Amino acid sequence: MISVAAIRMQQFGVQFYQAALTAKDIDKLVRFEVLSYGEQAQGVRGGRKKAPQPSSKVNWDLLERRIAANDKAYQRQIIRKKIDELVQYYEQCRQARDLPSIPGAVIISCDESLKFEPTESGSSVGTLKVPEREGILRAIDGQHRLLALHADRDRFEGEDFTVPAIIFDRLPEDHVVQMFVTINAKHTRLNASHLVSLSGRQLYRDDNLAAAHDIVRALNDREDSPLYGEIKLLGVGRGRVAQAPLAQELKKLFAAEAFGSGRKGDAFREESKKFFVNYLKQVAQIFNAAWTGRKYSIKSASALRAFVRVAPDVIRRLDQEHADRTDFRAIGRVIAPWGRRIGDLRFETQGAWKQTTVDQLAKELRLALQYPEGASV
Repeated sequence: MISVAAIRMQQFGVQFYQAALTAKDIDKLVRFEVLSYGEQAQGVRGGRKKAPQPSSKVNWDLLERRIAANDKAYQRQIIRKKIDELVQYYEQCRQARDLPSIPGAVIISCDESLKFEPTESGSSVGTLKVPEREGILRAIDGQHRLLALHADRDRFEGEDFTVPAIIFDRLPEDHVVQMFVTINAKHTRLNASHLVSLSGRQLYRDDNLAAAHDIVRALNDREDSPLYGEIKLLGVGRGRVAQAPLAQELKKLFAAEAFGSGRKGDAFREESKKFFVNYLKQVAQIFNAAWTGRKYSIKSASALRAFVRVAPDVIRRLDQEHADRTDFRAIGRVIAPWGRRIGDLRFETQGAWKQTTVDQLAKELRLALQYPEGASV
């Protein structure tokens, strides 16, 4: 156990501690991690595309190895520039010795039970016993500050250096994520895609958003998807397609039971990933020139939302034909009229696409399904 000076605090029935952690405690006890999906995201943003800056005092090879990346975390990618600036500021504080470098408390959660020993019975002041295990603490707020401290720790040897910290004892996982979002959503402007990923699987346990989230992941991760590697998961990456608009459009359809209710709807949740991959593969084939060309907007958020919005109409036609909802060829037969009725030029950015709305395109797609031979309405 590591003993640290602490104050026991309580708010609305929740108990937590204001404690003083040394730089050595931080180095050993805190684990650093970021939310990522396999190879789609890196732990550090802006750290591998450019050559290291000569002025940087950070050993990035060592620091990046300290940062774990997985789909169970909640923190954003680490920003290289921010770490560099913090390390420079810490160095200035160390040399000038007229300002503290981390005067504000960082917020931390502990995976295991903590023991508090008051100085006297009933006192809120005492000693907090923290299990001496590497990575037992996770930063909810202040991860950049702590990483900068870790990167600059060699220059603090011999210093009496403590960091104020708010420590929560075994806070439930969804509460941890909710606190992170509450702290960061406005002040540091978390992008919408990062919030979709957190809320879909970790925050509110929203089944509709979770299903939408899984479909977007499949569209981006599956090699046979026409959007393979093109979606900006967490709002970052090489792709041009934003995650959040697609996920929100899908969530609305699942919430409205647009794909069927009861067991039928539940069954579609399981096969929805396969359906949407095959559906958009057929869309890409029908509008091949627009899908592969540079002067078209078929992969814009508005166009993709429209295709998602009319997916229930495609499903209904498949059901009427007693076809498998995920059958690639059957989907192609149903949406074939789009090639005749709409065509590639409809998505030309500097042409017919100008001032197109999601509602307008969705209406055109539905009419083409309803009147495949071009009958008047």
